[in-house]
Amino acid sequence: MADDRHGRPAPQQPRARPGTAGGTARRTRSGSEPATARSALGLRLTLSALFLPVFAAATAGFAVGAAHQRPGDSPGEGPLTALAVICGVLALAAALDLVRVTARRRRERAPDR
Repeated sequence: MADDRHGRPAPQQPRARPGTAGGTARRTRSGSEPATARSALGLRLTLSALFLPVFAAATAGFAVGAAHQRPGDSPGEGPLTALAVICGVLALAAALDLVRVTARRRRERAPDR
């Protein structure tokens, strides 16, 4: 029987995380990142809270600007509408990230049952 691992030891199975379905980890680690690696939730919360009103105001400003354009004005209605849509999508992304980060922080700080 050939050894397809070429002398390397068999990988260890990841430990089950509490609260995961079936008692297994969500995914197997494949790199050299620490087992406890997490995203910077505080930074994500700060950036989302900062940029949500900025993008919302930019969306409103570009939309109002596009609505008040006359034929021949520069920039035209099209570019302002495109900028309003882009800023609206970014505001939506910031709002969703704000909700996700807040829920995750609340879940991690909840006492274990």
